Amino acid sequence: MELIPIRHINETRKEPGLSGNFSIRYISDLLAGKEMLQELHRHDFFYVLFLKRGIGHHQIDFASFTIGDHAVFFMRPGQVHQLELRAESTGYLVQFGNEFYFPDEKVSNQLLRKAANINHYQFDAGKFQKLQVILNNIFQEYTVKEQQYQEVIKANMDIFLIELIRQQRSVPFDPVNNYAQERIEQFLALLEKYAFEHQPVTQYAAMLNLSPYQLNSIAKSMLGKTCSELMNAYILLEAKRCLLATANQINQIAYHLGYEDISYFIRFFKKHTGYSPEQFRRNLK
Repeated sequence: MELIPIRHINETRKEPGLSGNFSIRYISDLLAGKEMLQELHRHDFFYVLFLKRGIGHHQIDFASFTIGDHAVFFMRPGQVHQLELRAESTGYLVQFGNEFYFPDEKVSNQLLRKAANINHYQFDAGKFQKLQVILNNIFQEYTVKEQQYQEVIKANMDIFLIELIRQQRSVPFDPVNNYAQERIEQFLALLEKYAFEHQPVTQYAAMLNLSPYQLNSIAKSMLGKTCSELMNAYILLEAKRCLLATANQINQIAYHLGYEDISYFIRFFKKHTGYSPEQFRRNLK
């Protein structure tokens, strides 16, 4: 079984002084005057591409973006992406592991989940400059490493995430809506963990101390889809990742996704895409 190529943070740049591994680098240093071309792969860490000037293309989970100035790309662990970045691009690359925010820091974890819900942010020059000041501070702390620099970096990262979340909001804060948002984020986190076990909606609802009706109502109101539709969408996304980023046989992919019967997987895939897995692979490769 060939796996989608996974890049680990200790293969890029590791900072032992920070829990969970954290690094921030100038994009110009990474490019070193050359164009960056990365084939489909995934990371096991959070990946933030902060572009003051950007030229190129970025594909994240099969959504394509033309890279421009004043853009932020925020990727979660496990997402698949392909990147073409021109040599004249500038900004920062920020990378950190799952444990960068300590597990008991619930507020920070919520900020991280909310900010990472969107892969691409586009800012005007003024708002982007506000974010750049924050990352300049982080880079300074990371480079100089004065006393308690770790805490200063985390505090600035919290502010950075809050600014990203503010960019998402188009309506005033609503406590009821905020409760639903937190529940749906928790459901999606569970889905990432258990999707290939094909648990029923009742099981997810129980883990969240909700009834299946309550969980479906929240999913429908927040995302316009039922829990079953979200579960199917997640499995389809991973199937597409495997089909395009590996040369695995269909039966290997089916087994990876929790299907013991390959024919059931093929029927499922064709029902939701209109193509058999092999047709999908041929058409898009």
